[in-house]
Amino acid sequence: MKQTSILSPTRQLSEEEKSLVWQKPPSHIESEAEKRIYQEVVRNWNRGEMKISTILLEGDAGSGKTQIAKALSADFNLPYTKVTCFADMDKSDVLGSILPVLSEEDGHSDKVEYRYYPSEIVRAYENGWLLEIQEPTVIRDAAVLMALNSALEPDGSLNLPTRIAHRHPDFIAVITTNRGYNGFRPLNEALRDRVQHAEKLDLPPKEVMMERVKAKTGYESEPVLSLLAETIMVLDETARANAIKGVAGMRSYIFWVDAVQSGASIQKSLYYKVLYKITTDPQELVILEQALASHGLTEKLEEMDHICQSQKDGENPEIMELNISENGEFSAKTDQADKNAVRLRKSEDSEGHSDTSSDENTDISSNDNGENGTPFYHELDKSDTTELQKKIS
Repeated sequence: MKQTSILSPTRQLSEEEKSLVWQKPPSHIESEAEKRIYQEVVRNWNRGEMKISTILLEGDAGSGKTQIAKALSADFNLPYTKVTCFADMDKSDVLGSILPVLSEEDGHSDKVEYRYYPSEIVRAYENGWLLEIQEPTVIRDAAVLMALNSALEPDGSLNLPTRIAHRHPDFIAVITTNRGYNGFRPLNEALRDRVQHAEKLDLPPKEVMMERVKAKTGYESEPVLSLLAETIMVLDETARANAIKGVAGMRSYIFWVDAVQSGASIQKSLYYKVLYKITTDPQELVILEQALASHGLTEKLEEMDHICQSQKDGENPEIMELNISENGEFSAKTDQADKNAVRLRKSEDSEGHSDTSSDENTDISSNDNGENGTPFYHELDKSDTTELQKKIS
């Protein structure tokens, strides 16, 4: 754990603050947006009016906005906290509240005292933490937006019920908001104007998607990862083009791959891991299904599903293994490697015949024929069976 903030090397974090600094998991992969924001903030931190301390991340659900906000906490060694906005949010949610409490001197007394409880915004604002403000676009009360605008001024302050709070020099606000969903409103112009750096987040390139899912799930099959990523990208594009409110994003991709890794059918899990997260409307589902079919993905997913299920059932679906026990009985399965096992490769047009040449097995086959050419079939006795085992072993 780093002991000081990267942006203010002389600052010492308290034990509580150290516990709030986000720790990057081994699966975290730095995005280009994260690198760019970090470089810009560090470059301008001590440049007065050029300082970057309010950042906007705008993109669809699952595009990695919160992940970047948390990663910046780790990058700057700043405590991370967040506030999720809602439509009926009022000023007390921004400034804190004065609430009644019983007197601590006498637990049986009816005397009521009032105490100020700061909001999470105020705590981050005064203590110099990294604050993620989620979905301020849903706020309806203009007074709440005005309070936020005041807080985000470079030299701003907040008029609290008991005092005036001043902005800590290390305070960083990261505003994260979705695009185009129910309840969405354009970001308040005054609030947007206070942003010094903005990023538009979409699905990353397919190669980056695959690397992130590998790191998250440990799944390594390149053909499967590539096909599933391509499917997610087509669904995302189709949903946008047809004004379908749901989103096919990284979260859907990660959990779909995880389901496939655990043995689920690719085609069946597509619905409950991806499609039904986008929409359950029958007409919209038809649009998405048609898009997959027109890109040839439906057929590819079916083929990949068959391959994965075949590999799960055995090492090679074209090979059948027979095992001969000590008493000469045959079985199709064995619990352990058996030296008496015979591996037969199926031909393309046969379910039970070997495609190896009969010439190679003349020592164990019968060529006796009757007068009309009809072959005789001889039942092996126990001594013949024992001799056959010796030859095979």
